Amino acid sequence: MTVLVDHNLKGQALVLWGTLAAEGWLGLFPLRLVAFEEVGLPINSNDRAVWRFAQAKGMILLTGNRSRKGPDSLEQTIREENAVSSLPVITVASVARLDERSYREQCASRLVEIVLDLNNYLGTGRLFIP
Repeated sequence: MTVLVDHNLKGQALVLWGTLAAEGWLGLFPLRLVAFEEVGLPINSNDRAVWRFAQAKGMILLTGNRSRKGPDSLEQTIREENAVSSLPVITVASVARLDERSYREQCASRLVEIVLDLNNYLGTGRLFIP
């Protein structure tokens, strides 16, 4: 499974990934973290373009929080385009708290739960972690 990290969460996602590695999760199943630059997605892409890209490439989008207003906001895009087979968007509820070890561990555990049971989360739209 590939996780596309929103450009505004890149640094924090690396810390989260370190927690996943330290807890041994990355050794148990293939989970890959990619940034916008790695996949050729401009960092100024609107939410709709990012969501569509992630869905087309079979990637889970990990975000801190994208816009909720406007015709191309993430929320509007999910309302209009989400299908029963769509991958969920995973949103860290409090990006600032990723500095806290216990919160980061909770986020890592929840992310693993979602990925391991992904079929049960298809079509849910957006999931907030932890």
